[in-house]
Amino acid sequence: MGRGLLISFEGIDGAGKSTQARALADDLSARGLPVVTTYEPGATRLGAALRPILLSGDLPLGADAELLLFLADRADHVAQVIEPALTAGHIVLCDRFVDSTLAYQGYGRRAELDRLVRWNAECSGGLLPDLTLLLDCPVGEGARRRQRAADRYQSRDVDYHERVRDGFLRLAAAEPDRIHVLDSSVGLAALTATVTDTVVSWLVARGHEIRG
Repeated sequence: MGRGLLISFEGIDGAGKSTQARALADDLSARGLPVVTTYEPGATRLGAALRPILLSGDLPLGADAELLLFLADRADHVAQVIEPALTAGHIVLCDRFVDSTLAYQGYGRRAELDRLVRWNAECSGGLLPDLTLLLDCPVGEGARRRQRAADRYQSRDVDYHERVRDGFLRLAAAEPDRIHVLDSSVGLAALTATVTDTVVSWLVARGHEIRG
């Protein structure tokens, strides 16, 4: 069995990443493909301990402390979940990965991008997604869709979230072969169909036999 594939879902809060990752996992599994779903932060025992610290606004975090905690989560996530699944030949669907660090800490908090790129590479062992689906919608639309209390990041001002969205779009413009921008402001069913069509077409283009 060959090495698997890493597909990441990115976008601002409320763009629909988690919903679409689950729907895609169900579709690919029904086609007989081996799929693993995961997310950041919090997918490992270490990540589960870090997630409430990162997301809760109860504990103040400086920009560097915040960044390093996210990177610690990623290093453990890659080692414990992603790399073993890829080695086993699975398709890994990840809700957020390295692009979120660049968008949120880089563009959002204005950290030095070159440093973030280096640290991302070091903490992930140089791993990049084979395909990234950037689900894009206006900041106001994302805020209206959220169904839970705002966390540390969601409660930041509109300008911050606009910088994050702009950051994602800049990343996509720089890597159009890897990052596919999908309009997530369309209806749920239409977006699910677009996500599925995009991924299945991409897999077929890579020589995978897809059932159904």
